[in-house]
Amino acid sequence: LLSIGPSLPLAASPEGPAEDPAEAVSPCGDCRGGEALSLSLEEAITMSRAASPRLGALRALSDGAEAGLRGARAERLPMLDVMAGYTRYSHVPELSLSLPLPAGSQTIYPDIPDNYAARLGLALPLYTGGRVSGLITAADRERQAAGSDLAAGSQDLVLETSAAYWNLVTALESEKVLRETLGSYDAHLSDARQRERFGMAAKNEVLAVQVERDRAELALLRAAHAVEVLRADLARILGLAAGIRVAPSEPLERLDPRMEDLAGLVREARSSRPERAALQARIEAAEARSRVAKAGRLPEAHFSAGYDHANPNRRIFPFSDEWQETWDASVGLSFRLFDGGRTAAEVARRSAQAEAARQELEDLERRIEFEVTRRHLDLQTATLAVDVAEKGLESARENRRVASDRYRAGLIPSSELLDSEIAMARAGLDRTEALSHQRLALAALHRALGR
Repeated sequence: LLSIGPSLPLAASPEGPAEDPAEAVSPCGDCRGGEALSLSLEEAITMSRAASPRLGALRALSDGAEAGLRGARAERLPMLDVMAGYTRYSHVPELSLSLPLPAGSQTIYPDIPDNYAARLGLALPLYTGGRVSGLITAADRERQAAGSDLAAGSQDLVLETSAAYWNLVTALESEKVLRETLGSYDAHLSDARQRERFGMAAKNEVLAVQVERDRAELALLRAAHAVEVLRADLARILGLAAGIRVAPSEPLERLDPRMEDLAGLVREARSSRPERAALQARIEAAEARSRVAKAGRLPEAHFSAGYDHANPNRRIFPFSDEWQETWDASVGLSFRLFDGGRTAAEVARRSAQAEAARQELEDLERRIEFEVTRRHLDLQTATLAVDVAEKGLESARENRRVASDRYRAGLIPSSELLDSEIAMARAGLDRTEALSHQRLALAALHRALGR
């Protein structure tokens, strides 16, 4: 009955939810030391977003995609290059021609070993067959996909943080239930021993209470261990330093969620889920890259120009040991006549990637519909379970009161009172677990809807 491990959502006091679960006392001793940090769920979510390495990686990828878009847009702009250089040549015989007077001798190829050159160049694409515009479109869609990945990662982190937070609250509430149960068993055991001393109870009755009391103590120790495990898990998500204890400030209370139409929820999820938006953007990016690949069959035209300042300027003949300026401008057209099937293969590869993304999108839409349906039903079931658990706790509490009165009046044996105490402990844990499941079901539904 009371064997509770850290893998179970531990769960509320037989008297109702605690005012502050963080104040529950544990037999764990030193494991409860350290600085306490009281946090609401919203504060925990804010801290987890700031500390998450996963979100940091997604932000970096988003920044990279943004830079890729800027790079693609820059392909439309001209490029300016500046080049400067110095070259030392060995000495060579000069070439001179003897001309009739009065010109005399004229050096045609002088010996100038030191050569200096500087060039300013400009290049501008005139026509690319849609290559540049396709690359810009693809980069823009990849940027959108990276942003949607970041949004999906943030929503996953919210769900993870919410689950860790409410599991810790549930564990603290369950620990309180077990502590109160242990106190009840102690009182019962003390009374049974008094009755045995006066010959009003048999030894087996005392032993039965003792066994249940020991089981409750063991369950309390396990619950305390579970609290520390869950506290450490939440601290990991929040990026807290060692020694800081998270103390949840929100009580585990009943929710009355509004049950919305399932068809409307599915439509909302399809329009809001960032994973779907990311896949749609990647489909459009793949289609744009397919168009870029097809543009390989079209010609390209470009404009280039340059300004040279050199000593000697080898475009001016005969050479002279002085700085001289020249410029050039050109328009070029290129067309690939045969590429061995490279363009066709690239087009086929990009088209296949686009088709694969479309199939992934179809699969995702089906999974979204199933996930929303499942989470909607989970929330309905969890809400009904809370109603049942609260009625069960009310009944167990009344049975425990009646059994206690009858036991003190000597009308029932100790075993019947013990049964009512066990049933009340079970009812308290069932109520806490039901409240926890309702919280987690609501958080999972919000994640399925992309909220």
